[in-house]
Amino acid sequence: MRLLLVEDDDRVAAAVSALLGKHGFDVRHARSGEEAIHALLPDGGPAFDCVLLDLGLPDQDGFEVCSRIRRRTATPVIMVTARADVRSRIHGLNLGADDYIVKPYDTGELIARIHAVSRRSPLREAGHVPQEPRPGGSPAPAGQAPVPAAQRSRLQLGRIAIELPTRRVTVDGDPIVLTRKEFDLLALLAGRPGVVFRREQIISEVWRTAWEGTGRTLEVHVASLRSKLRTPAMIETVRGVGYRLVVPSAG
Repeated sequence: MRLLLVEDDDRVAAAVSALLGKHGFDVRHARSGEEAIHALLPDGGPAFDCVLLDLGLPDQDGFEVCSRIRRRTATPVIMVTARADVRSRIHGLNLGADDYIVKPYDTGELIARIHAVSRRSPLREAGHVPQEPRPGGSPAPAGQAPVPAAQRSRLQLGRIAIELPTRRVTVDGDPIVLTRKEFDLLALLAGRPGVVFRREQIISEVWRTAWEGTGRTLEVHVASLRSKLRTPAMIETVRGVGYRLVVPSAG
């Protein structure tokens, strides 16, 4: 697995690279945001499977680097930083980061997170929603038959239209901008309207992790999605269980 490590401290980078190298990772080191952006440009070689992005860079803010990376590629990004405040984590996720890990971190957790986000990379590059098809052929929620491919390419839910191949969403014909995770969450719920998805199931499907700390992130994404869709009641909270998407009646 090929990784791009964006870290301005050479000693830290050398230690992390050596550690990940022992676990079979091929690590390339970039010392600045500009060097990282250049490294991600297509050069005919193998693409990176993941970017480990430190926020404290010498030439530009790490959040801006994340935003620039996201505009150029769907390569998963894990932000690595000493900033532990929730606001910074939410800001990074809203810019398109796939995950966020705070220093000091456990090596096993870092490796697990790298594997978790990189498993989605080929599907994202192809423009597909990560839960279609379901990994390992896992069954759909009880009582729900799989939706034929021709039907799931475009979903019309009242005022909202979702085009899965292009990851485009419109409300009353007006396009709205969603982060990658917001789109994945919406596509998951919209694929089976009315079905209650457990929080653990959503976290597993969208974030590909069982980490309990992702629960707060889920709440933030739900709140943002409700606001952007202009129909807050469309995503209904089922207390103590999870969420479901409710299509408003035509009347």
